[in-house]
Parts: sequence; structure tokens; C-alpha cells
Amino acid sequence: MMKRTFPLLLALVAILSSWWIVEAADEKKKKEPLKILLVLGGCCHDYKMQQTILKVGIESRIHAEVDIEYNPDTSTEARFEIYKNDDWADGYDVILHDECTAKVTDADYVGRILKAHREGVPAVNIHCAMHSYRWGNFREPVETGSDNSGWFEMLGVQSSGHGPKEPIDITYTDETHPITVGMKDWTTVNEELYNNIQVFDTAHPLATGKQIQPPRKKKGQAPSDVKPKEATAVVAWTNLYGPKKTRIFSTTIGHFNETVADDRYLDLVTRGLLWVTGNLNEDGSATPDYAKAK
Repeated sequence: MMKRTFPLLLALVAILSSWWIVEAADEKKKKEPLKILLVLGGCCHDYKMQQTILKVGIESRIHAEVDIEYNPDTSTEARFEIYKNDDWADGYDVILHDECTAKVTDADYVGRILKAHREGVPAVNIHCAMHSYRWGNFREPVETGSDNSGWFEMLGVQSSGHGPKEPIDITYTDETHPITVGMKDWTTVNEELYNNIQVFDTAHPLATGKQIQPPRKKKGQAPSDVKPKEATAVVAWTNLYGPKKTRIFSTTIGHFNETVADDRYLDLVTRGLLWVTGNLNEDGSATPDYAKAK
């Protein structure tokens, strides 16, 4: 009896061992977090605090690991060490751009950043990333393929400036997109409404912002002629960039810490990160591998 059953026992052990190894490997793979590189620094914002707000906010919402590339330089000429390497994006699932570096105009430097995205590395861009890496007559619509169009083409929207710091009414114009489905319109604290010089054909608007801007009295102008101005602009959108149609998500909102720390803002950015990496369900929830355990 033992001679007959022993081979069967060995076979059963082998099967169970193989199953356990496969399950363990699958479990290990499932538990690997979404690798996010957050690049931030430069002019005009509290990046020292916002790096923590973003990292904690994202990691508390999804199974992710946010690495930070922070430059404390507060000028518009801040550069980032990681961009010096051709393979700077290796190992990351998505790049979160939060730079404010309008005067960094080195075409080779910017080209190195764009190359990674053109070759398929997704990106999420927030606030002043829209006003970075620009040169030439960027206040007029750039032509696709021109010397100064590269960064704008990646973003999907060209912006050149913003209005005063006043509340912005956010309206989700596409309520069926996975990034925005189920989200409610809201009004920010004092914020900056970035203008739209042009929206590229590759971009898909998701939300608009409306801001009532206080009047600016000009010399010799009667008080009755001075009236508030209503300004509107696209404030959140997706884009398909380059030959591989790399997924890009951007929002111009996010100047003050109060906005960045707002749950509605963090939810929007987090969904953007999931969407560009293909890990967002149609109902706006994270796919199982990246859903946060409750």
C-alpha cells in the first residue's frame, strides 16, 4: 500500500508547492505599489509643505508609493538633478509634475523630460507646471511642431497667465469620464484661474472654472464704469501625447495649500494618476491592485 501511495503523495506535494509558489508570486505582484515620482519646486508656491500634502494625500487613498524630487530653489530657474539622466523616469509608473520654472528654456533639458513621456511614461501635471519650460512668443498660440510648442503639446492646453486670487467655481463638464464621474461641482478658496491660449485637438476638457474678477480702475475712469469681470477657462482635462498616445491628465488648480489639501482636489489628482496608468474603473474607483485596503 505504501509503495502505491507514496508517489501519489509526492505528486500532491509537488502540485501544492507549485500552487503556493504561484499564489505567493501573484500576491507579491499585487502588493507592489503604484510608483509615482513627484517633481516639485521653483517659484511662487509653498512646495516645502505641498510635497507632504500630496504624498500623504495620495498614499492614503490608493496603494501607491510617492518618491519626491524637490528643489528648494524658489526662483523660476529651478532645475532638478534627476532630469540630467536620459533614463530619469525608469522604474516609475507615472510622473507628477508640479514645477514652476518658467525661465528654464534649455531645449535639450526639456527635450529629455518630454522624451520619456513621448515614449509612453504617463504624466499628471498640476498648477504651475502649465507655466513651465516656455520660451519664444508663448503668449500667442504656438504651432504644433514648432520650436517652442513641445511642453504645451504634452500638456494639451497652452496657458500664459492667470487672474487675481479669488474663488473659482468648478463645474465638471464631462460627468461620465472615470476621472470625474460622481464628483460634485465646488467652489475653491482664493485661487488662480489660468487662461487658455489654446486647447489642442488631442485634449479632452473635463472641468471649467468661472471666476468673478474685481474691477481695475483706470486713470480718469468713472466709478460707474468700473465693473467686475467674469472669466472662464478649462481647468482640468486629459490629453493623448505623441505617437504612442501617452495618457496625460492636468489641472491648473492648486496654488494654495488649502486647495491642495482639499479632499475634492486630492480625489481629482489621485483619479488622474490612476487613469493615466490604466488603473481606474469606469465608476471612478481604483482597480483591485491599487485600491486601498479598508
